[in-house]
Amino acid sequence: MDSDLEKQYENFFSMFITDGWKQFIEDMEDIYDTYKIEDIKDEQQLNRVKGERSILWRIINMEQSIRNAYDNIQEDDA
Repeated sequence: MDSDLEKQYENFFSMFITDGWKQFIEDMEDIYDTYKIEDIKDEQQLNRVKGERSILWRIINMEQSIRNAYDNIQEDDA
């Protein structure tokens, strides 16, 4: 792994341990959990909700995705 990529991962890992990141993820999970199927009125709103939930899910799972990618790179380099 080159030094620029290593620095990028170090920055992510530093961010993930902060209280601010933890609070941000809790807020995103709260928003994600507020969507209710009963509240969807039509197909247009359904598509919007699906898109919003998809984005929120990617944010919520960002830390694990970054850690998995890092582990894969480490394994490939070994």
